[in-house]
This record gives sequence, structure tokens and C-alpha cells, in this order.
Amino acid sequence: MKNSNAGVCAIKDEYVLQKSNIIEEKSHNLEKRKLDESSASFDDNNLEFKKTKIETTEDKNDSKTKKRGQNKSRPKIFKDGKESKPCPTILDVESSEQLKICQYNNCKFIHDSKQFLNSKPKDIGDQCHVYKVRGKCPRGIACRYGSDHITADGFNIVNREKFDQWKDDTKNTLQPSLQTQLQKKKYNFDLAEKLVKHLDTRNKSVDKNLNTSADVGEDIKIGAVTDEDLIKLLPRERKTIDWNNKLYLSPLTTVGNLPFRRICKEFGADVTCGEMALCESLLKGLKQEWALVKRHETEDLFGAQICGNNPYIITKVAQLLQENTELDFIDLNIGCPIDLIYKKGGGSGMMHRLPALETSVRCASKLLSIPFTVKMRTGVYQDKKITHTIVPKMSNWGASLITVHGRSREARYTKSSDWEYIETCAQAATPCPVYGNGDIFSYEDYVEMRKIAPTVKGIMIGRGALIKPWIFNEIKEQKIWDISSKDRFEILKKYSNYGLEHWGSDTQGVESTRRFLLEWLSFLYRYVPVGLLERPPQRINERPPTYFGRDDLETLMASSNCTDWIKISEMLLGPVPDGFQFLPKHKANSY
Repeated sequence: MKNSNAGVCAIKDEYVLQKSNIIEEKSHNLEKRKLDESSASFDDNNLEFKKTKIETTEDKNDSKTKKRGQNKSRPKIFKDGKESKPCPTILDVESSEQLKICQYNNCKFIHDSKQFLNSKPKDIGDQCHVYKVRGKCPRGIACRYGSDHITADGFNIVNREKFDQWKDDTKNTLQPSLQTQLQKKKYNFDLAEKLVKHLDTRNKSVDKNLNTSADVGEDIKIGAVTDEDLIKLLPRERKTIDWNNKLYLSPLTTVGNLPFRRICKEFGADVTCGEMALCESLLKGLKQEWALVKRHETEDLFGAQICGNNPYIITKVAQLLQENTELDFIDLNIGCPIDLIYKKGGGSGMMHRLPALETSVRCASKLLSIPFTVKMRTGVYQDKKITHTIVPKMSNWGASLITVHGRSREARYTKSSDWEYIETCAQAATPCPVYGNGDIFSYEDYVEMRKIAPTVKGIMIGRGALIKPWIFNEIKEQKIWDISSKDRFEILKKYSNYGLEHWGSDTQGVESTRRFLLEWLSFLYRYVPVGLLERPPQRINERPPTYFGRDDLETLMASSNCTDWIKISEMLLGPVPDGFQFLPKHKANSY
């Protein structure tokens, strides 16, 4: 079926469902997500849920209102009270000799192992993936696959041989001592503060070519004299990365988590980067923010992306991460379009605050012994592109790599990425390497964009990897992969197992894995199998008509209905708990 309409993905006639046989589901109405008709009625505790439903219906009826941005104030997917959890004193106990008495008189957790096991929900499966891989499940009796390693008396079985051989494969975990220092503001940031005061061009003029490593920090050096003490090295000479012709997985908020990055590494991603972490939250020692800089051992070229609005916190975070984590580079996000970040002067707001941006890049790059990179958009406004005027300065400021997303903050994802402008920026930034980002969804797109922008050194891929993570393999092998629904389901199964390793195999860990799986499925359903396309390959902004797949599983995976995403999650992680609610983060799924 040939369709000349722009933005419509052409599907073969035999797979297209006629409008007379289907009901268009254009909005994710929450009532469609009810899996059990018996739970269709809601009480007063779900007023927020009802309010969301009403607002969604109104948006649907208003044909002029486009679904853009994020669903804010989303209902919490799952809430588990302390009364149903085991006390840490009985959680992971191998024998009666290890039992301890809880020291807290007002502890609300369950303290009897047998009592907890009797009240515990039915196990999801009879084999624990974490126990199988590590030889020990740290969730103990709380594990939802616990029949594999829990005795009738509530003791946790350990495969000592396998456990002794296993080594922790996740790095950059926040240590309690460091968290306490940050929370009490006892961490020593003298080096960062002195550097910013010396290089801050906003209040005074300084010699920008001065080697500040000799003037700042020399008084705190201790130990043997090294070559660096005798010959002052430029920042990029301390450690360099060969950026030529690499495939870079974009830092992706919410969905670019560690289990997802592991999947992309297996499919050939060369460079990975953690989700954007806010500088203020890192400096406060917040666990949820530090989780964003965690690194898996398979990520051989890994960086952390940070976002801040002034040189002091950016430089402090650069020092903090260098001294307490294992990173290959640190990336500064000055392209984030989120209103909350932009209004505070961070993200894309930094592009209009050049003195603050200059001081931030200069200070961080001089302080670090690893490369400091920058990711940016074409500008704030669609009709006023300014990146080509900024990138020539970046190399002098100390940036090791610049990534340009070919859209403005104003455009978000509604316009095509401007690769001709990316080429203009790449030429202007020479000799600093530039990566291009936007709309790469196939090997054909990759070749086309490299022809338009031959000066760019590599490609960053974001949404394309979310919709089909095997895109890295396609580009490297120069092919289009007609992947089967069975193979796609195996990818989801592997992701679920990685999620249980990362977030845990207890109820909370399972539901965290489910939540991020559902967020990923809100992108994955946009993939149209190659065998169904009339004109492959699929373009990233093409929306297909309603269609059915070559088998039931392929049809289920193509559904845009949240209910079907939840069904897929239940095939992997068991039934959802009572009162489960899910609303995708992105209203329009960025089509």
C-alpha cells in the first residue's frame, strides 16, 4: 500500500487493519489499563487517578491540543509499606548462628522469618537469576524467586564456590562515608573553589593561557615527585580518547539506565554515558542521583553526564567524580530543553550565558585528568541558531569533544535534525572533534548523514537505540535486520534479568524493573518489522497505520495500548500487584 502522506510509514496491504475493523486509541486512557474488571471501581484514595483520567479525556476531545512534553504528577506505580517487609536482621541469614536481635524498639518490619514467608506473595518463578549468576541472592527471604535458595526455616542458601568466584560487576556506588561527608558539607572542595575564583571571567580579567595547575592545587600535593610536577601537561594530554568513527549511545533520561546500556553494549555500542545527573543533587549525596553514574564492567568507554547552572557547582562535581568514581570522561549537558532546568539557567539556558559557560568548561577541563566533553543543541530558538558561534571557542576552553543535536530547544523532537548545520558546526569547531546526533534509525540513515556531514568524527544515537537497540549491529554489519518477535522477546527477557541484578529481586526491585521496562516499551512498540514494510528502512518520525504482525507476539508488541505493555511485563515479571497504575512519562512518545 503506497502512501504519499508525509510522516506515514508504508505497510504492506495484507498487514494493515482497515478503519472499519478497529477503534483508534489515540490517548493512553487509564481505564484501558485495568487488567481485571473486578478492580474497575476506585475509592477516595484514587482521586488523583480519576483527575488524570478526566484530563486525558478532555485532551482527547480537544482536537487543537497536541500531546507534548511529559505527563507530570504521575501516580506512583507501586507502594510497599514497612509492615509487609522483613527486618534486615532476618533478611539475609544463612544459619541460626547468624541471627541477630533488632536494636530498634519501634521497628515496623516483620521479625519472624516464618511469619514473613507465610504472608509473602507467591513466588514469580522457581529459579532466581541473581542466585544462578552470583551464587547468592542478597535479597534473601524477600526474593520473589526465593524457592530456589530459601529453606523452610527462612535461611538463605549460598553456593559458596560460585559466590567466592563472583566479583562485583558494578562500579561507582555511593559509599556511606562519602554520603555522610556530602550531607554534612564536610567534603574538601578547596581545589575547585580556588580554580573557579582564579579563572572566573565574569568579574575580572585573567590570563586565560596561564597554566593554573601550577598556581592552584600545588600547595595540597603530597608524595613523590612525578613527571607531571616537572612538566606541566595540558588537560587533554593527560588522558586522550580516540573519538574517530565510534557509535555513541546518547545519555537518555529514565530509559538510559544501566540494564539498557548493557543491552546496547552487546549490540555493538562503542561509547556509553550515564543518564543526566544534576550537580546540586550529586553534591547533596542523594542516592537516586548517584545511581545515575553507576557503571557496569562491560562498559569499557563510559562517561557521566552532568548538568548545572554555574561554574562553582560544575567544577566541584568534576572534582568529586574524579576523586570517587571510575570514569573515562565527563560530559556537560548544555542542550537539555526541560523547563525546570532551563528556567534556572542550566541545560540549553547556558548557551545564552557564555561567561558562565566559559568559566565552567575552562575550570572543569583544567581540573580533570580525563576528557571533559560538551553536548548541545543548535540553539534555544528554531530561527536563531547560535551553536556555530560557540563551538570555535570550546576547543580553546578545553573541551575534548562536542556533540551537536541538530534541533533547537524550541523544536524539541517536532522537526527533523539539521545535519547540514551540524556540518557547519563541525567545520567551525576544528580541530576539536564533533559528533552529530539526531534521526539515525538505520544503516541507510547513517550513510546519508555521514555524506551530509563528512567532518563529524562519529555519531550519537538516542531514540533510534530505544526503538531498536540492535541498530549498532546493523550499522557495523551494514545491513537491515528483520528481527523476529521471538528474538525481540529474548531481548526483553535479558533486560528483565539485568534489571533484577541491578534493582533487586524482591518485590520493590521487581516493580522497579517493571516500571523501567514499561517506559522502554513505550518506545519499543514504534518499531515496525522489516518484513511488513513496503519501502524499508523505516524512518524515525514515520507513524505506521494500525497493523497486525506475522504472529500474535509481534502483534502484541506493536500495540500502543498501555494494557498490552503491562501484559508483556507480566509474561516476564509475573502479575502486577493490586492497585498497580502506569502512565508513560512522554505524552506523545516523541513522534
